[in-house]
Amino acid sequence: MHEMTGDTTIILGVDPGLRATGFGLIEIRENRPVYMASGTIRTSDGDLASRLGTIFTGLRELAERYRPTVAAIEKVFVNVNPASTLLLGQARGAAITALVSADLPVHEYTALQLKQAVTGHGHATKEQVQLMVQRLLALPGLPASDAADALACAICHLHGGALRAAVAGAGSGLPAGMRLRRGRLS
Repeated sequence: MHEMTGDTTIILGVDPGLRATGFGLIEIRENRPVYMASGTIRTSDGDLASRLGTIFTGLRELAERYRPTVAAIEKVFVNVNPASTLLLGQARGAAITALVSADLPVHEYTALQLKQAVTGHGHATKEQVQLMVQRLLALPGLPASDAADALACAICHLHGGALRAAVAGAGSGLPAGMRLRRGRLS
């Protein structure tokens, strides 16, 4: 496993959805996240199996093209509509299966954790997440909502993964040049 080591680290963030699955890739250079790519895998209104296959194939192609070293995916929240929650869970399952079949370690984060890592508070709006992702990655424009959530997932893993390593005493702890300030990496 290559995550958070001296080797090049590329994090693939995924925001699963049955209609639109957001993805975002960042590379860690000199202990800073650098934007690589982002977008959305869109499915047609076909049968469920075809839609899940589109998600699986799309993420596998991204893994082959960009060769990430680790993946981070948003955890499913329980919706008031059980049918919607089940469909989202199936889309998430297709995404996780694609990532695992590409030999990627997969880490899961809640929406609260993503918002906390990017904006500093867990109840941020989608617009606030988009703005902070744009700022943190020095993007020329505002990323689309699904892509911003996926990039936030990758950023969350950068913060959370390094913190876990430091707390667990794994490897060298925090990457060189990074320090912990008020619970956040800087």
